[in-house]
Amino acid sequence: MSGKSWLESANGDGGFPLQNLPFCAFQVRGGGQRLGVGIGDSILDLARLAQSEAMSGVPVDVREACMEPTLNRLMACGSEKTRRLRGALMRMFRDDAPQSNVDRLKPLLQPMRAAEFCIPVVIGDYTDFYASIHHATNVGKLFRPDQPLLPNYKFIPIGYHGRASSIVVSGTAVKRPHGQTKPASADVPTLGPSTQMDYELELGAYIGTGNSLGNPIEIDEAEQHIFGVSLVNDWSARDIQAWEYQPLGPFLGKSFATSVSPWVVTMDALTPYRVPLAARAEGDPMPLPYLAPKNGGEQGIDVQLEVYLTTRKMRDARLDPARLSGVSAKELYWSFAQMVAHHTSNGCNLRTGDLLASGTISGPQPGSQGSLLEITRRGADPLKLPSGEERGFLEDGDEITFRGFCEREGLPRISVGECKGMIIPASLSNRAVI
Repeated sequence: MSGKSWLESANGDGGFPLQNLPFCAFQVRGGGQRLGVGIGDSILDLARLAQSEAMSGVPVDVREACMEPTLNRLMACGSEKTRRLRGALMRMFRDDAPQSNVDRLKPLLQPMRAAEFCIPVVIGDYTDFYASIHHATNVGKLFRPDQPLLPNYKFIPIGYHGRASSIVVSGTAVKRPHGQTKPASADVPTLGPSTQMDYELELGAYIGTGNSLGNPIEIDEAEQHIFGVSLVNDWSARDIQAWEYQPLGPFLGKSFATSVSPWVVTMDALTPYRVPLAARAEGDPMPLPYLAPKNGGEQGIDVQLEVYLTTRKMRDARLDPARLSGVSAKELYWSFAQMVAHHTSNGCNLRTGDLLASGTISGPQPGSQGSLLEITRRGADPLKLPSGEERGFLEDGDEITFRGFCEREGLPRISVGECKGMIIPASLSNRAVI
């Protein structure tokens, strides 16, 4: 199959080549929300395409799903049918496609720069894992120097149930939350705006087809239940979190906002960038059988993730964003397949549209940490920025941008898009609302 497209902008290094074709939900001026596919510098309007003769060979239920405002119905069609849709789209955009196809598709393309992106999936449930051993170790050293990792970490994918209602799409401002905090020097807690706002660099996986209650998903079948991945920023108020998290875990220090990228990159698009997970060390215990894939092999995804910070002062001075860190998702200790298998091992039913996030992804080297908590050692070693400013935690007006991409020699660059969010001041009242 040709790797080039008749759409010239898809043949550069912009991250949206013929081999990517990520899904999104968008709207343009005067129109309602609809599904799209990223190609080059444009978005293909799936709803209009589904009504054209170009989709005559695509199953009827898939065509109808393409006319929905979100991806849920399409994801529920299953991996085999969505793979057929992706194959049809690739043929339509190949440089050897019939001119009649080209003529049909050109009017259905919208410039990305003119689109307003929406959350692409109706997210029913959200589970956040703690799957990066390097992050868990870095944080553990701050709080438990003698025992950074708890005894269960290498046996079980740790996770907690997050709040789906406060998930927002990239570009949405994040209001600084109020909450209870208690410094070590204080006798009692007080209620007020968080002073330790942080980001968490994560990758998320959307469930395509779920399982019935009481019927676990086997590890070797788990990836067939994953539709695709997106960037996730699970914003954290570290001072609120520190006071509330024992004994039941995160609550209000997390639930005020989680940002997601508008793009969903399919597992099929990521296949050429699969690698073994890098973090499991020699001598570590083997996963229990229900977490051990029979085929072993390449359970990780080599998605390169980067974090950038821009302050208000930097924007005023027109300075470039400061790159804070970079890491590959292959540094995870637990794969998404293992997260799915463990999540359902007790019979819990996952449903179409559920979001499973990796937790903060960090690597073993300096410059690969996925949060300010780690980079600044809980604010003790502030960052020095090009503007002359320092940051232990985020201040109002600070904007965080995540970027994700896959690269491999001989293959095109695949973008996972961007995930942005700016911290804005807390409400004057004691209630923080996005």
